[in-house]
Amino acid sequence: MSIGESLKILADPVRRDILLLLKKEKRTAGSIAVELDISPAALSYHLRLLKQGDFVLEYREKNFIWYEINATVFDELLLWIQQFRGDAHEKE
Repeated sequence: MSIGESLKILADPVRRDILLLLKKEKRTAGSIAVELDISPAALSYHLRLLKQGDFVLEYREKNFIWYEINATVFDELLLWIQQFRGDAHEKE
């Protein structure tokens, strides 16, 4: 996925809230929907986009589907963003 597509996914505040919840602990879709007070259909849409961008991992455990954050995608984004960081030594 391109940097632009990744940033577009992160632009939505609901998706950022989902990621903040998953940063704390893995969760089921039901617990995310209750915590954020959103409908299951809306949550499904946001989770689908987050999974497409590899921001979220999904796995089954017995009768539940669990979601957790995939931090490696953020490492890639940070590397890209850091290229714009000014360095005092570069100005010499």
